[in-house]
Amino acid sequence: MPIAVSTKLLYRPHELAFRTQYAELKERTRSTALLLPGTPGTLVKRTGTGRAYWYRIYQTAAGTQVEDLICKDGDEDGLHIARAELDFAQWMAAQVRDLRKLGFQVADKGVASVLVELHNKGLLAAGLVIVGTLSYMAWLNEIGARAVSARTQDIDLATRQSLKLAAPQSFLETVQATRLGFAPVPGLPNKTQSTSVKLKGREGLRVDVLTHGEHLGASAPVPQLMWHAQTVPHFDYLLSQPREGAVLAGGHCIPVLLPQPERLIWHKLYSSASRQSFPEKADKDLLQAGTLAALLTEQEDLTLSDSLDDVPPAMRDVLHKRLPALRRTLSGHPLTLEAFEKALA
Repeated sequence: MPIAVSTKLLYRPHELAFRTQYAELKERTRSTALLLPGTPGTLVKRTGTGRAYWYRIYQTAAGTQVEDLICKDGDEDGLHIARAELDFAQWMAAQVRDLRKLGFQVADKGVASVLVELHNKGLLAAGLVIVGTLSYMAWLNEIGARAVSARTQDIDLATRQSLKLAAPQSFLETVQATRLGFAPVPGLPNKTQSTSVKLKGREGLRVDVLTHGEHLGASAPVPQLMWHAQTVPHFDYLLSQPREGAVLAGGHCIPVLLPQPERLIWHKLYSSASRQSFPEKADKDLLQAGTLAALLTEQEDLTLSDSLDDVPPAMRDVLHKRLPALRRTLSGHPLTLEAFEKALA
């Protein structure tokens, strides 16, 4: 059965001090070239082989202990850099922990592990865009609102065009560097190549690579990732001119690219109209579209009818079908509902 949709207010704005705290964290993270994987850990000097070396000892998202060689004992520059990186990682983890308590959206450690590797390999900065529920969670944090907690066991990565990479980077090797045990998902009968990786278990974390295509579920090569992507209609619209943002996950703040929020609203609403065979997913997309729309119209003075101008006609043709459901979802937000009715009239 479809999930019941609340008639209460869909969000509460965060206090200015909390939004400022998030903005400072995001700004400091964006100026950091590399993020330490796993927990911050500790620096330890090992002796006994005739020479002494410094190691960073930490835990992965899977809970295994890892020791990474830092430098020889006596390399003061190398040790200074390592200590500065560790100090920043500890500060970042404390900030994310505080923001989680304040109601900010924070994904789990597995998501953090994948995004940190993608960040460190330069794939996120090169043009991979975070879409799906993670992008919704990120925009709640960006705009500064507390809403129904969103949880996902999927990381949806999307690319519209060539990535800005000097040389191809293996997507599979990058996610396997997390030490979590990702394996390719076998291709479906209508696809010859895998477009996803997944952890073992029914509820295991899954990472999908997506791109634009006329038909849902086809497979398209992405040579720069040495991988394939699953095609989704109208992703060219969704991915146009993405914006800089961040994802909070585990103890990390990871710089990412996000779809423009108004485009995310319309594409989520379109997806909810196209997923009638999956009512739970359709309701989730509708709720996320309605919540973001309420936030943007009430907090950012977005005019929905203006943003609708860029929506492809094929999408617009089905959006009006969701007006009855929007009336139920937005019963606590009459101004946003009025904006939708005006735009979709």
